[in-house]
Amino acid sequence: MSERIEKILARELNEPRSRVKTLLQKGQVTVDGVVARAGQQADPDTQEICLAGEPIACRAFVYLMLNKPTGVLSATDGKGAPTVLDLVPSALGRKGLFPAGRLDKDTTGFVLLTDDGAFAHRILSPRSHIPKTYIATLDKPVPPTAAAAFAGGMEMDGKVLQPAQLTILSAHPPRAQVVLRQGIYHQVKRMFARVGCTVTALHRTAMGVLELDPTLAPGDCRALTPAEVALLAKDTVQ
Repeated sequence: MSERIEKILARELNEPRSRVKTLLQKGQVTVDGVVARAGQQADPDTQEICLAGEPIACRAFVYLMLNKPTGVLSATDGKGAPTVLDLVPSALGRKGLFPAGRLDKDTTGFVLLTDDGAFAHRILSPRSHIPKTYIATLDKPVPPTAAAAFAGGMEMDGKVLQPAQLTILSAHPPRAQVVLRQGIYHQVKRMFARVGCTVTALHRTAMGVLELDPTLAPGDCRALTPAEVALLAKDTVQ
């Protein structure tokens, strides 16, 4: 679909219109080898758009995997506090990015960032029941009866929760893996509190079958590959 070249450049380069205007005035942008002019139409799906001779990878939507560190909000506006969007480098960013789902401020791990509202809705829809995997560090060993309590469907906020899978990983230090198919406020922490444990650290390791890239340091992010996006999409099939 054809769009004004300014709109394409602002979106793909994550630059303000004033910067885009300067690039066009300097003749640094070409479309199919011809210097682009302000106001002209271009189709990023069928035409090659270059900046200083280098092709610009035009993307219909952006899908990013972020390893969220503690102390960062899963929000688009932190009202002065750091947010997950502050961690996205300009080369990967785009106007309209938002976190598809939230992690508590002190919870770390996999956050999906995208500007694809329809895809995010499918990921977050309760009907999809996308499993999310967490590793919890606790103040004491998990009691043997906890797995049955998690699987049995606890009642919380007047509702019976979906069964959750609990796997004890170690007693020293006390660590356990939890797989949820829904998400209510502080669910993991509240479930462990029901069995007499306090969560001292919580880390999301996977969404669906897509695991957090172990090479991503806290605060780092990267674009998902088409195959990884397809994995997430497959999990949303009703």
